[in-house]
Amino acid sequence: MATASASASGRSNRDGTAKAMVADHISQSVRSTSNLLHLMQQSSSAQAQLAKLPKNLLAKASTIKNTEKILEQMPQVVSSLDAHVEKGLESIPHLQTVVQLLTNMEGTQLKSLSQIQHPKEEIESLHQLKDVD
Repeated sequence: MATASASASGRSNRDGTAKAMVADHISQSVRSTSNLLHLMQQSSSAQAQLAKLPKNLLAKASTIKNTEKILEQMPQVVSSLDAHVEKGLESIPHLQTVVQLLTNMEGTQLKSLSQIQHPKEEIESLHQLKDVD
């Protein structure tokens, strides 16, 4: 069990590292694009080229900046989500115990109900027999 836990922990660390690297690359790309747009806006020689860009691309500069901020937070969000998933997976044995207890309680209640139903049916049968006589 300890080996499985260590293996899962190692895999989780590698997955976390890979996710962080991807998020970092995306964040760097967004940051570079945002910086390039800002430099082009400030450069007089680039103004003519910038005017040729679709106007909606320039309007998206603030969206790109916001996306950069969000992507910078992604590694922490993914890490937090992974931790919650791990805790959930650790709770599975407890949930199985609860399910078993509920199943046992349901079975006991059904037995009680069926025992109550049988005497009623017997009494009704006796009444029907009296009515026939």
